[in-house]
Amino acid sequence: MATKKYSSYAEIDSELEILKLEKEIHYRKMMQSVQKTKESLTPSGIVSDLISSSTSVLKGPYGPILTMVAPFVLNKVVPYIKKWISKNTKKEA
Repeated sequence: MATKKYSSYAEIDSELEILKLEKEIHYRKMMQSVQKTKESLTPSGIVSDLISSSTSVLKGPYGPILTMVAPFVLNKVVPYIKKWISKNTKKEA
């Protein structure tokens, strides 16, 4: 970065004011990003992100196929998982 030359104190004050405002803008953007991150890490934020991402997948070129295949897969997988969980909980008890 080249060294700037000022001809008056007014120019320096003006430059400092601009830098101060830019700093404030960057700080507020950072705080807004932190707040959005906090909100997205809540249980409701995670669920809404999951729902929005799944709907975007269903709108894609493979959406109709996934819509037809998902119930079949869930009907086969969910009972298997239930059996596995119940078997493992009985072993621990």
